[in-house]
Amino acid sequence: MDRRVFLVLLLAGCADTSANAPFTASPAPAAPPPGPAPAPAPPVAPPPPAAASALSFDAWLAAFKPKAVAAGLTPQLLDRELDGLTPDPKVVSLDGRQPEFSKPVGDYIKGVISDDRVAVGRAKRQELTFLPNIESRYGVPRDILLAVWAMESAFGKIQGNFDVVRSMASLAADGRRRNWAEGELIAALKIIASGEDTRAQLRGSWAGAMGQTQFLPSNYLSTAVDWDGDGRRDIWGSDADSLASAANLLAKGGWKRGAGWAEEVILPAGFDYSLAEGPREVPSWWEAKGVKRADGLPWTAADAASPAGLILPAGAKGPAFLALPNHFAIRTYNNSTSYALGIGLLADQFGGGGPLVAAWPIEAPLSLADRMAAQIALGRLGFAPGPADGVVGAGTRKALRAWQQSRQLPADGYLSSDMVARLKAQAGIS
Repeated sequence: MDRRVFLVLLLAGCADTSANAPFTASPAPAAPPPGPAPAPAPPVAPPPPAAASALSFDAWLAAFKPKAVAAGLTPQLLDRELDGLTPDPKVVSLDGRQPEFSKPVGDYIKGVISDDRVAVGRAKRQELTFLPNIESRYGVPRDILLAVWAMESAFGKIQGNFDVVRSMASLAADGRRRNWAEGELIAALKIIASGEDTRAQLRGSWAGAMGQTQFLPSNYLSTAVDWDGDGRRDIWGSDADSLASAANLLAKGGWKRGAGWAEEVILPAGFDYSLAEGPREVPSWWEAKGVKRADGLPWTAADAASPAGLILPAGAKGPAFLALPNHFAIRTYNNSTSYALGIGLLADQFGGGGPLVAAWPIEAPLSLADRMAAQIALGRLGFAPGPADGVVGAGTRKALRAWQQSRQLPADGYLSSDMVARLKAQAGIS
């Protein structure tokens, strides 16, 4: 779902088979400027919300069309595809929704690696005879491609049925991500203008991600592949086109041929956890600090020469990983540590790998109120986590890590329920 800008947003674009990236609500409209009081007038009932929305949408559409013409689209195509279009309130609602509870990463991974999903992936691994050729062409292992396919659309079964043009127009008119959404809308209209696909064929998730591997329209234009040679890049109906397109996207995202994606590691007693999400150094640098591969095996030559960063997705009490460059290539598909771990660990299972050595901690989900309270507390205590929006991103983790160091706690940057309670107590938040 940055060269990262459009790819990051695939988190929101997956067809309801993986966690969506949380978003903050759109800001309230600005108040009108002060002026002289108007003359009294008979009371007039305000327009219903739907009418007000339509007026706003029509104003946006009138301003959008010249931009689309400047981008190379014809007025005739714009009139045909956009006249009479109305916003989809469900799309706008989903875009502004912040999850009430945040699932612990261990629970997320356990949901990703189900017995049924692993069985289907292993069967597909044997059935799809085109996979070795795709792997040879792009350098991306078939198991990684199968994991993306599983996560994005349940092996093509759940692709979404939203009208992509209407979804992108709704998001653009809403305004929170206007520039991005207008760019994707123009890309969708260019697909239609090319004749390669019709408006009816452009179906996808509420956020505009399309097909079996959930490509945004701009991804489709730049990266989709006609692997089966039928003259159409069919990411909806062709397994081969879908998986080759995903391979091309990951290759463009920096996938290193012949290298791994991450390795589970064991950290020594007294380890400096503040190194998590910090330096990226070759494995021998980490070994000098006492970090060892959990499986006891040696590093391959390719991985031994690759910079790796330490990630602690469940904090000091959970599994630790040295993330290799290919982990970050997966994150150009969807910029989420949990998503990339899910893809990599699921791919390992498809290839016959075993379970992790360390167990995921048993945790309760954090509520939105608790996540926001922790951010407010960090701000009050002088650690600047950014806006108190409930999104535990890099800024929040960095601030938490600094606060943990100041309290002589393991500085893993992980927001657990215990950390929330400690922060609230120190900041005086009830």
